[in-house]
Amino acid sequence: MKTIGEAAAELGIDAHVLRHWEDAGALTVRRDGNGYRVYDDGALEQARTVLKLRRVGLSLPEVVAAMAPTKSAAQAVVRAKIGALEGEIVHRQQAITFLQHTVECRHRYLDDCPDCAAFAREA
Repeated sequence: MKTIGEAAAELGIDAHVLRHWEDAGALTVRRDGNGYRVYDDGALEQARTVLKLRRVGLSLPEVVAAMAPTKSAAQAVVRAKIGALEGEIVHRQQAITFLQHTVECRHRYLDDCPDCAAFAREA
């Protein structure tokens, strides 16, 4: 059993983050007789899962949905996030391709280059 401060220190986050996760419904924490939060192994494991999901890019509402009691509901959220991340990869690869071209472009001004103009029309 750990206090909120001890749990936060173990996870490497601030205590207010744990409170926020609990308020948002992503974390369930038991209270002792005095109303203090008590983090048992289950709550710590749940917090680790929330932390990992946040670090891979899920928003807090997405985390709550991804931790849904039904596997199909959780999978739908994760699949949607995978699709969004794949879209970001494509967009960033296009940006890299354009920037690499601008570095290697023989034209003094990008407006003079037909390839740069084609990239600009695609955006």
